[in-house]
Amino acid sequence: MSKAGGFSPTSPSRPASSPTALKRYPSTHAIPTVHTASNANDLRVALANLNTRHTDITSQLDSVLASQNGFSRQVARVDLSRARLTKLSHSARALSQGNLASASQTASRISAAVERLDLEQSRVKATLAVVEQVAELKACVLGVVGSMGAPQDWETAAEYLSRASKIPPEVVNSGFAEQVVPTAEVPDPPAATLDHAARSLCQLFLREFEKAVEEGDGARITRFFKMFPLIGRSKEGLAAYGKYVCTGVASRARQNMHGAGRATDGYFYATALTRLFEHIAQVVDGHSNLVERHYGRGTMVKVMERLHAEADVQGGIILDTWSDERTIDRKLTEVKSYAFTFLVQSFLNVPNRSGTPRSASPAPGRKVAEQKEEGIEMKEVDSILNDITAMLGHWSLYQRFVSSRAAEAEHDNTDNAEEPPLQMPPFLAESNLPKKVTKHLIEPFGTFTTFFLRRSVEKAFQLDESPSGLTLHPNKPISANPPFITSAVDDVMYMVSQVIQRSLATSQGNLMTGILATVGRVLGSDFIGMIQRKMRDESYPKAAIQGAMPPEHKIIEFLVLINNLDIATEYIRRIVHQQLDVQPSANGNDAAGGARTLVELFPMGRESHAVRQSLVNLENGFAGKATELVNDGLAVAFSQVMKPRLRPLLNEIFREADYTTSDTSNGHRNGNGNGYDEEDEDEMTRADIVKTRFERGWSGIVRPMKQILSERNAERLMVTAIAYLSNLLEKRIWSYQGRVSEAGTLKLEQNVSDIANGALKGEHFKLREQFSRCFQIVTIMTMEEEEWDEVKINEGGDGWVLNEDERERARSMIMS
Repeated sequence: MSKAGGFSPTSPSRPASSPTALKRYPSTHAIPTVHTASNANDLRVALANLNTRHTDITSQLDSVLASQNGFSRQVARVDLSRARLTKLSHSARALSQGNLASASQTASRISAAVERLDLEQSRVKATLAVVEQVAELKACVLGVVGSMGAPQDWETAAEYLSRASKIPPEVVNSGFAEQVVPTAEVPDPPAATLDHAARSLCQLFLREFEKAVEEGDGARITRFFKMFPLIGRSKEGLAAYGKYVCTGVASRARQNMHGAGRATDGYFYATALTRLFEHIAQVVDGHSNLVERHYGRGTMVKVMERLHAEADVQGGIILDTWSDERTIDRKLTEVKSYAFTFLVQSFLNVPNRSGTPRSASPAPGRKVAEQKEEGIEMKEVDSILNDITAMLGHWSLYQRFVSSRAAEAEHDNTDNAEEPPLQMPPFLAESNLPKKVTKHLIEPFGTFTTFFLRRSVEKAFQLDESPSGLTLHPNKPISANPPFITSAVDDVMYMVSQVIQRSLATSQGNLMTGILATVGRVLGSDFIGMIQRKMRDESYPKAAIQGAMPPEHKIIEFLVLINNLDIATEYIRRIVHQQLDVQPSANGNDAAGGARTLVELFPMGRESHAVRQSLVNLENGFAGKATELVNDGLAVAFSQVMKPRLRPLLNEIFREADYTTSDTSNGHRNGNGNGYDEEDEDEMTRADIVKTRFERGWSGIVRPMKQILSERNAERLMVTAIAYLSNLLEKRIWSYQGRVSEAGTLKLEQNVSDIANGALKGEHFKLREQFSRCFQIVTIMTMEEEEWDEVKINEGGDGWVLNEDERERARSMIMS
C-alpha cells in the first residue's frame, strides 16, 4: 500500500502500537477508536490502545486480587467483633434497664439530698457565725458603754473596742445587727456607737497622756500609750508619743546648750551635738520594744521621723551657733586668701647664691609678707578641724544608726532575704540637717585641711634641716644614723598621716575621697616639687672646673634629697597599707576605739570601695612621681660623680696588663721542689694587680655613694653603674684584637672574672647577667678547637647573647 494507507515502505511489519505509528497522532488530537476509525491504520491504532488499556486493567485487577486475602481476613475479624459487641450491647442494655435502673435513680436522689443538706449546713453555719458575731458585737457595744459609764474602766473599754474591730465591717453595718444590737440604753446603730466611743476614748487618752507627761508620770504615760492601738487610733498615739519624746529631746538639747563650760570647753559644741544624737539613739533603743510590741513591727520608724525632725532643728541650732562663735566664715576667707609666699617664691627661678643659707631664713623682701601671713594660727585651724572631726564622726554614727534601723524595718516588711547596701532613708536624706552638715562641716573641713597640709609642707621646708656628719671619704666614719634624710620628710609624712587619720574618723566617704585626692595633689606639687627644685637649683652636683669632681657638700645634699623621695614613698606605702590591711573586728565595731576596717568606717552604699581605690591611687600616684624623679636624680649622680671616674679606673687597672706572653703558668717550682721562687712571687703579684687595683678603685667610687644612699637607691645606682662598667669592660676586651695569645686568654679571662666579682661583691647575683657578653667573649677565646667546632655546628645554641658575627670576632682575637 502507499504512504496514504499508513504503511511504511521500509517497515511493513512494524506494529501499529509502536511509538512511530503513534507519532502521527499528536496529543492535541483524539486517539481513534473502533467506532471512529475511518481507515485500516486508525483501526490498528484503536486496537493497540485497547490492548494497552486491557493490559493495565488486568494488572490492576491482579494486584487487587492479590491483596484481597488480607482484606477478607480483616473484614472477617470486623464481622466477628461486631457480633460480640452486639451481644455485649444487648446484655448491657438489659442490665441497665433491669438491675441498675433502680440503683441509679436511688443514687441520684441521695446525691441531690446530700447537696441540699450541705447547702443547708453551710447556710446554717454562716447564719450561726453571723449570729455569734452580732452577739459578740452586742456584747462589745454594751461593754464599751458600760465601761465608759460609772466604772470608767478605760482598759476594759479599749479591750471591747479591740474585740469589736475584729468583727467584719459588713456584719457591723448589716441590717440584722442594726435591728438586734441597739437597746433602750444604747439605741444608736452599733457602728455609730463604736465610732463615737473610739473618738471619745481617743480624746480622753490624749488628755490623760498629756497630763501624765506634764506630771512626769512614766507609768501613766505607758498605760495610755498602750491603749491607742486597741481603739484603732495608732496614728494619734504615735503622734502623741513622738511629740512627747521630741519635747524631751528639745529640753535636753537646750540644757546642753546652756550648760556650764561653754567658754572654756574647746569641744563644747561637738559635745552638745554628740549628746543630742546619743539621746535620740537611747530613746529609739529603749522604746523600740514597747512601740513595736503594741503598734506592730516597723512602726518605730514613724517615731524616728518625728525624732529626726527635732534633731533637724536642734542640730541646726548647734551648727549655726558654733559657726558664728568660731567665726568660720571669716577664717575661711583668710585661709583661702593665704598666698603661701615661701612655696611660691621657692618655685621661682632665682639665681644661685653662694653658701648654704638656712631654708628658714627668707630674703629681706619676703620677711614682711611672711610675718603678715603668720596671722593665721595653725593651732586655731587644728582646733577647728578637731571640732569638725568630732562632730562629723558622731553625725556619721547617727546617720548609720538611723539608716540601719530604717533598713531593718523595711527588710522585715518585705521579707527579702538579701540585704541591699545601706542607704539613708528619705526622711533623713531630704531633711535640712544634712545640708547644714555639708555647709558648716564638710566644706570647711576640706578647705581647712588643704590649707593645713600645704602650710605644714611650707613650714616643714622653712625649718628643714639636713643630717650632719655625712662625708664621702671612705675612711671617715659617719656619725648620723640612717636613713639620711632631711627633717622635712618626717614632718610632712607625720602631718599626712594625721590628716588621713582625721579624715577617716569622719566616716564620710565623699569627703575622704576628696581629701585623699588633695593629699596626692599637695604631695605631688608642693612636696615633690620643692625637692625637685632643690635638686635642680641648690644641690645639683656640677663641677666648677671641667674634669674635676663636684663639691662634696653638693653631692651629699643631692644624695640626701634623693633619699627624701625614696623614704617618703615608703612612708606613704605604710600609711596606706595601715588602713588597707586592717582586719575586721569580731562584732563589726572595735569597742576599744582602735583601728577599724574601711567597711566598718564607711558602710553607706559602696563608699568603702571608693575610699579603698582612692588610697591605692594615692600610693601609686605618689610612688610614680617620686620614682621618676629618683631615677632622674640617680642618673645625674652617676653621670656627674661616678661615670667620670670609671673610665680612668679601667685605664689604670689595665695599664700594665700584657696578654701577648706565651708563658702558660704564673710561676714554676724551683729545682729543689721547695715551692715558688722570687720570680714566681713577682709573677703572681702581676697577675693579681688588676684585681687589687680594681677593688681599691671601685670601692673608692661606690662605697661613699652607697653609705649615704638608702638601700633601694643604692641598688638602683648599682644597676646603672654595673651596666656601664660592663660596657666599658666589653670595649676594653674588644680593644685587644690580635693582641692576645693563647696563654693570655686565660689571664684575660681571670681578670674579667675578678673585675665582675669585685663589682658584684655584696650585690644581688642577678646583676651578674650584666657581664654575660664579657664572659662569653673570653669563654670563646679560651675554647679548644673541638669545643669551638661544636659551637659553630650548633650555631651557638641556646644561652648565647653574642650573635654569630660577634662570636666569630671573639674567636679571631687570638694572635695567629
